[in-house]
Amino acid sequence: MPDRGGGPTRPRMRVGRPSRRVRTLLMTLGVLAVLAMLFVMFAGYWTQWLWYRSVHYSSVFTTTLGTKIGLFAVFGLLMALAVGFNIWLAHRLRPPLSAMSGEQESLDRYRMSIAPYKKWVLLAIASLVGLVAGASAAGQWRTWLMWINGVSFGQVDPQFHKDIAFYTFDLPWYRFLLSFGFAAAVLSLIAATLVHYLYNGLRPTSPGARATAAATGHLSVLLGIFVTLKAVAYWLDRYGLAVKSSGLKSTEGWTGLRYVDANAYLPAKTILFIIALICAVLFFATLWRRTWQLPVIGFGLMVLSAVLIGGLYPAIVQKFQVQPNEQAKEAPYIKKNITATREAYGIDGSKVTDYAGTSDLKGKDKQKLRDAANSTASLRMLDPNIVSPTFQQLQQVRGYYQFPSTLDVDRYKVDGKETDTVVGLRELNINGIPERNWINDHFKYTHGYGAITAKGTATVGEGDPDFTEKNLPTTGKLGSYEQRVYYGEKTTQYSIVGGPQKELDYSGDRGEKSYSYQGKSGVNLSNPVNRAAYAVAFGEPQILYSGAIGEGSRILYNRTPKERVEAVAPWLTIDGDAYPAVVGGRIQWIVDAYTTTNGYPYASRTTLGDTTADSLTTGQRAVVAQQNQVNYIRNSVKATVDAYDGTVKLYQWDTKDPVLKTWMKAFPGTVKAKSQISSDLMDHMRYPQDLFKVQRELLTRYHVTSPGTFYTGSERWEVPNDPTTKSKNAVPPYYLSMKMPDQQEQSFSLTTTLTPKSRENLGAFMAVDADAKSPGYGKIRILKLPSETTVSGPQQVQSKFNGDPEIANKINILKRGDSEIEYGNLLTVPLDGGLLYVEPVYVRGAGTNFPRLKKVLVTYGEKTAFEDDLTQALDVVFGVKSPDTGTKPPADTPTKPPSQDPTVKQALKDAQDAFDASQKALDDKDWTAYGKAQQSLKEALDRAAKAEAKAAEKATKPGS
Repeated sequence: MPDRGGGPTRPRMRVGRPSRRVRTLLMTLGVLAVLAMLFVMFAGYWTQWLWYRSVHYSSVFTTTLGTKIGLFAVFGLLMALAVGFNIWLAHRLRPPLSAMSGEQESLDRYRMSIAPYKKWVLLAIASLVGLVAGASAAGQWRTWLMWINGVSFGQVDPQFHKDIAFYTFDLPWYRFLLSFGFAAAVLSLIAATLVHYLYNGLRPTSPGARATAAATGHLSVLLGIFVTLKAVAYWLDRYGLAVKSSGLKSTEGWTGLRYVDANAYLPAKTILFIIALICAVLFFATLWRRTWQLPVIGFGLMVLSAVLIGGLYPAIVQKFQVQPNEQAKEAPYIKKNITATREAYGIDGSKVTDYAGTSDLKGKDKQKLRDAANSTASLRMLDPNIVSPTFQQLQQVRGYYQFPSTLDVDRYKVDGKETDTVVGLRELNINGIPERNWINDHFKYTHGYGAITAKGTATVGEGDPDFTEKNLPTTGKLGSYEQRVYYGEKTTQYSIVGGPQKELDYSGDRGEKSYSYQGKSGVNLSNPVNRAAYAVAFGEPQILYSGAIGEGSRILYNRTPKERVEAVAPWLTIDGDAYPAVVGGRIQWIVDAYTTTNGYPYASRTTLGDTTADSLTTGQRAVVAQQNQVNYIRNSVKATVDAYDGTVKLYQWDTKDPVLKTWMKAFPGTVKAKSQISSDLMDHMRYPQDLFKVQRELLTRYHVTSPGTFYTGSERWEVPNDPTTKSKNAVPPYYLSMKMPDQQEQSFSLTTTLTPKSRENLGAFMAVDADAKSPGYGKIRILKLPSETTVSGPQQVQSKFNGDPEIANKINILKRGDSEIEYGNLLTVPLDGGLLYVEPVYVRGAGTNFPRLKKVLVTYGEKTAFEDDLTQALDVVFGVKSPDTGTKPPADTPTKPPSQDPTVKQALKDAQDAFDASQKALDDKDWTAYGKAQQSLKEALDRAAKAEAKAAEKATKPGS
């Protein structure tokens, strides 16, 4: 081509080339940089492979990686070919050169600059879009595996009568394919348009024809493909209505078709599907007609139809047919939603029973009631959420050990009787190591030591736990077991064990005892390649050359139970609370795991992060979910992690779950049969907290099965806030051995209270049989309180405790000397038609700085007691003593005579008057008067406490 720039050319300046030495140096540096990058990538994959091989789940790594590589290659290649072919075709269909307009002259310089590198530009563009598309497709490995391995649910949806597997396994994959097709069509259209424009196939500003016939045909075919895909999208949208979230009065999280969906959107999608197909045919017909007129008109009609039929028509139906009589119109669809939601969350078998909730002690056999209080529940006084500092103070032994902030509740036999037991492992606390350095952190201090247990129903001494397993090494009721804890919830750093460097086993009266790890866990570092890979992967060069690593050295990492189970089963959602149990001479972490989906038709969705949060959860304890929003959940897998050697075992718990069966097909051999769970292990398995929290949240609405009642929301409940904390978060569920009214004996249960929507009185009490060996395991029982009577809820009971002048005076006395009061779990137990509330009260002394059980609050009916222990409190409430505690006291009299000091008596009278005034102001919603009354109450109680203290001090003086 001639030079079109015009004017004389400048002489070219000769630029000196770099010397051979410099070029060699630059080339060497470039090669080294590439090798370094390749080794970093190699180190990441190699260390992952070594880890999976060490835990004997290498098939998980190879299946996952192979699936990702396959999807990356197939869809990356398809995208590259689609875009590359259309670029090539557009270039091939370019018109011959003709007289150039000013626009074409400006484009000519770009054509000239690209001409020598056309093949490379084509390859670069195709490769770039292929890499992006391949990376996106690789992220769909779960969707692919579920589609290719999906099994039938054996149930069909009520609208289209398709198996539920179509929505959970098939539809997500079809949607991905559709989105990939749209992306390929759009990118190809953009690329082809640019090439046609560059090579004069499109001339938007030139006189005459705006496009060549070849360009018109090419672009119309691509537009026809796009519109065809839109037709497929309309067809799939029909089924998508069954899993679509939408709003409906009184129903958040609603999923599934409503009246307007079934009678407006569904026919509209079918009509739009037909229109889109016709429009696509018109675009394809352009190959012969060579005119845009008909396809443009068809496309305009399709857009107009989408607005009128897909938007305006459903709005008219909603406005003029549904809204005037919404309850009647929506009733059949609400019924479908209720049925599907209860099935999807496993709450369809929940049993709702009416319960009075009130009981008058007058005329009752008080001795019988007192005995029933002992037999109905093993009331746990040791709150696992409070006493961790006490375990720390009394059983930490060394500063480099620690207990979790929230301990666990389990069951162990103590003196031949199964007892609710509070359990905590003495784990390694790396921040407590006396001298921090690389050797100490990763070679010497490598493990915790021992499980500490205490009776849940009793304390000793000054309110300390009654330990059944204690000291270092531990001794007690658990017998002989491997006490070293190499894997635990607090063990997050890596350790290198088994080599030349000895570990600190534990430090006793005779000094430090050394140990060398004997397990087969971890990855062998004897191989220099492995050492180099871990040095790069962990960013720790010393791993490569340290003399502390030698023959037999093994590196332990991914050491928390949750991390290990998530790694070997990335398709599971893990419960927020793994708990330890001593089974068969080993400490085993038991981990509950869930299969979930958000594609169950008609079942309402819930957000796991919200429904599993309560006053005790933190960022570490909330459920970690691959799918935050779900509408189907099953506790399908129970997993164990050995605290010594990290062995992970997965057991099939729900043998009917089709989602688990699908994943077991995708990863054969990873999940063991339920029959392989040993009897000793089964003794410690329980109903998981997070599943129960999800179910209780759904049951606040879906305990109702009548569409009319569900629509009005008149029977809505809510999870109350925890009255024992200031966090204003939901009350946590509590494990408790108890029996419901229809049970003959106690069963290990998980319990919670529910209140009516926006009210504080009790609406229901809910419990699930949590004992894995029980025939009734998983049965949910709900005691529904009558709506026409007011039964005190947790917040009101706590206010009753706090507002009682005599109790408040005693609490103020306990606070003397900068001591702090901590309220334990407020336990609720159904008893003889009424409700027994029990709450331990702990005092954190200024000198001790750890809580001790000092008092117990108990209320039943109108009677309230605040005594030194549970037995005394129950005796006072029922007016009789338990047969094994002594003689019967006078009924309805306190165990201690009231103070005779006139100042105290007057202060308590003022406190009672202020309390009555605050209650009246609360009823009247007069917040100013309420605030003044509360201030008067506080001042009166402070006067009473000071007067009581002076009277006590005077009474102790000689001659008093």
